[in-house]
Amino acid sequence: MANTDFPLIFERGKAGRTGYSFPEFDVPEMDLDNEFDRNYIRSDAPELPEVSELDIMRHYTALSRRNYGVDSGFYPLGSCTMKYNPKINEDAARLAGFSHIHPHQDPKTVQGAMEMMYDLQSGLSEITGMYDFSLQSAAGAQGEWSGLMMIRAFHEANGDYKRTKVIVPDSAHGTNPASVTVAGLDAVTVKTNEQGLVDLEDLKRVVDQETAALMLTNPNTLGLFETEIMKMAEIVHKAGGKLYYDGANLNAIMGYTRPGDMGFDVVHLNLHKTFTGPHGGGGPGSGPVGVTSEFAPFLPKPVLTKKDSLFVFDYDRPDSIGRIKPYYGNFGIYLRAYTYIRTMGAEGLKKVSEYAVLNANYLMRRLEQEYSLPYQQHCKHEFVLSGKKQKQLGVRTLDIAKRLLDYGYHPPTIYFPLNVEEAMMTEPTETESKETLDGFIDAMIQISDEAKNKPELVQEAPHNTVVKRMDETTAARKPILRYHK
Repeated sequence: MANTDFPLIFERGKAGRTGYSFPEFDVPEMDLDNEFDRNYIRSDAPELPEVSELDIMRHYTALSRRNYGVDSGFYPLGSCTMKYNPKINEDAARLAGFSHIHPHQDPKTVQGAMEMMYDLQSGLSEITGMYDFSLQSAAGAQGEWSGLMMIRAFHEANGDYKRTKVIVPDSAHGTNPASVTVAGLDAVTVKTNEQGLVDLEDLKRVVDQETAALMLTNPNTLGLFETEIMKMAEIVHKAGGKLYYDGANLNAIMGYTRPGDMGFDVVHLNLHKTFTGPHGGGGPGSGPVGVTSEFAPFLPKPVLTKKDSLFVFDYDRPDSIGRIKPYYGNFGIYLRAYTYIRTMGAEGLKKVSEYAVLNANYLMRRLEQEYSLPYQQHCKHEFVLSGKKQKQLGVRTLDIAKRLLDYGYHPPTIYFPLNVEEAMMTEPTETESKETLDGFIDAMIQISDEAKNKPELVQEAPHNTVVKRMDETTAARKPILRYHK
């Protein structure tokens, strides 16, 4: 149910009002009879709103205020790492020497940009303990697929075609088994134990001569550090498999440990998460893939490298899995990540992890009395609560999320991971102040109290938003995607 206090742009219009002006033509007019197919020319003017400049400015300004982003409020979306994007990154991305170049330019004319990318690859290698990186992947999911394709290519290059199984924990990101399938491999589930960690005995049971890789993130999707990771690496490597690291949760460990030191062979990172590239609404993203030296021949081509004093793209890579992205990926996101790394430095990145873990544990311990906490040990950068107590009162996790909107907070991720009933996955990130965290805590405690004493208040939420609670089933199956008078 929409708020009728805000008329749409069509309702604001009146015939004859104009809100635009065109500059003088600086190109020759076309001879339409000789240069253009008249079948492509409209015979009637398009039905567009006729509004004044003032009205159209107010319209779009009002729409912008309806947007919710990390710059406008607390965004504790677990596993998505919606962290603050420092504005110095935006300044760097707008420098003319970067923003005005074109991907079709001769590499000799863009050596500065290529040097930046080369240095970023080197920095990511150092942060993760990998031998080399490719920046091509456009997002984390494509990074997963690229890494799995390299693992597949590695086994096939060694004549080991029977290795088609990839082991994935039951708490994994949904993209993990999806990427396995798209890579032409088979996902095999390994169970989580009572501590929320990979069950080593079950891992031993599912590992065999058909195992291509174990695919997981550490900390895992429950926000818990896999303390037995070295044993897992030994089990998988001894059987001839490889370890793939989903870098979604790197924000918890930078400066303290590295995937390469844990035994991982292939890594993807999310520059649009850990390294502050802005994301949401479908993009942009960047999911660089790092590898140990034995996987370097299989990196996507071209590979950015340095020969003598020049930075070049190397296409002569016979074992490569091929090009996976037009040009060399999402350049603007690299640049922001590079700026972030250089601004923070080694000690700064370590502090990021320290404060991210501190903030998550502070929230978790303050809320564990009001909500169920399925795993009692300290978390890393995120944690998972359960709304089981509230569900017994008739209030679901979905209701809690809707009610949080009334308090001005974006809800945490809900109903994920799938192995936690009524899950609420919360990631505060490192930049949030104690005051912000305390405000969120107060809201969550208040909602818990409402669930006990006024459940209908929560069940019918949100009450204060522009759009009230919708029929989500109908909205998904019969969406209205265009304006109707």
